[in-house]
Amino acid sequence: MTDILPALLPESLLAQPAEPSETRYHQLADQLADAINRGTLLPGSRLPSVRRCAEMHQVSINTVVAAYRRLEDRGLIEARPQSGFYVSNALPVLESRVDEHSHAAEPANEVLALIDTVFAAQINPEYTNISLACPQSDDFYPGGKLGRIMSSLLRRQPQLIGKYALPPGNLHLRQQIARRSMTLGMMLEPTDITLTHGCMEALQLALRVTTQPGDSVGLETPTYFYLLPLLASLGLKAIEIPTDPQHGLSLDALELMLNEKRLNAVIAMPTAQNPMGFTMPLAAKKRLARLMNDHQVPLIEDGLYAEIQFGATLSPAVKSFDKNGWVLFCTSFTKTLAPDFRIGWIAGGRFSEKLRHLKAVSSMAESSLLSETLAVFLESGGFDHHLRSLRRRYAAQVDEAKSLIMRYFPQGTRATQPQGGFVFWVDFPPGVDTVKLFELLLKEKISMTPGTLYSPSGRYRNALRLSCCYPFNARYTDALARVGRRACEMSGLPPGIVTQAAE
Repeated sequence: MTDILPALLPESLLAQPAEPSETRYHQLADQLADAINRGTLLPGSRLPSVRRCAEMHQVSINTVVAAYRRLEDRGLIEARPQSGFYVSNALPVLESRVDEHSHAAEPANEVLALIDTVFAAQINPEYTNISLACPQSDDFYPGGKLGRIMSSLLRRQPQLIGKYALPPGNLHLRQQIARRSMTLGMMLEPTDITLTHGCMEALQLALRVTTQPGDSVGLETPTYFYLLPLLASLGLKAIEIPTDPQHGLSLDALELMLNEKRLNAVIAMPTAQNPMGFTMPLAAKKRLARLMNDHQVPLIEDGLYAEIQFGATLSPAVKSFDKNGWVLFCTSFTKTLAPDFRIGWIAGGRFSEKLRHLKAVSSMAESSLLSETLAVFLESGGFDHHLRSLRRRYAAQVDEAKSLIMRYFPQGTRATQPQGGFVFWVDFPPGVDTVKLFELLLKEKISMTPGTLYSPSGRYRNALRLSCCYPFNARYTDALARVGRRACEMSGLPPGIVTQAAE
């Protein structure tokens, strides 16, 4: 890659009269920062080498080193070993601002009503979605391979369409799930697993076997917004547990609530959380499992994105540290393999037997044909190959989305740093009301999800969840640019990342 700076910066910045070195490195850093903020230097582009920059600006190498160090401190550039300096792709990091005195309450009616409104826009094909967490292109799924397996099964075993796969479900698939569970640190037997109609049914069944109407359930904040109508439908109250955007649940706050007997169950997404994208550190996962077992309070672990982690080594599930069966692990294949199959599963720990009975009276059986198709695909190793490709693609698209945000969204915008999945959380500067922004964008046929949906009490009115599971075509990138323009108008701020001076 060639250096792009000489071609993009005006001549007035390429040669300056001699000045004291301390003043000069400040000026050089500010000039480069201005070029980054204006989009002249794009995220991910390489800066000239230290020696080349010194020649261009007629300054000493030490001056350039000091300027580059200043830009690193401000988060505007990053050094890459054996490669040089690059304009950073990292947005300013979001910090937790949630108080630790949440009270149990039913989800607010206005939040539930807004969820219905947003969902209606999300399913309208005329709208461009930037927030819906459902991959919108065939190439995100191995549809052709699954179709060939299904056709072969029907030719060889036509009796499959005449069978009921009664709870706990197709044995072959449960065997493959148990084998795969070891990649997340779990040691499960097929008898530990019950197949469900997607992850939402798994979560619903988990809540029904662990709680009663009127009970209080602890939630991350922000949390997956469809948990709120689910809790409301079961007559359950929500307690928001302070959640760090990078490290997850505040375990100190959780322990205090457990000591005070305020929680009857907890739902959490410790790995590649939706909507923030964090993965809890290993030590925190171990402590979380220990707390739930010590207090004998069920943890319902949502593992929907747990296999879409960006790191070379997968972080294990909290369930892998469960000693006495107080962790229920729920997930499905809808985000990774086959949404229309609607096949999920739950490892219920000490609640496994009750779950099988409840599944029987709830929705009875899952499809034998679809379950066997997935089992054959998993057994062939096709899923592992598909996941490797999917992880690379989502990691690249998250980075690309951040670059667009850095270019089009108002100064002061912050974001989480996802470690997996395809969603992350964007926090606008004061003045941007994302409920009003949502209403404005509907007129332009753009659908987004305001942050207030992700809190039972309606917090986060200046935030939104961004989803990167779409083809990054002109329609999607133009929609992000228009969101940025409207947000800039509401805030009165120009586009570009925040540039706080180094102390």
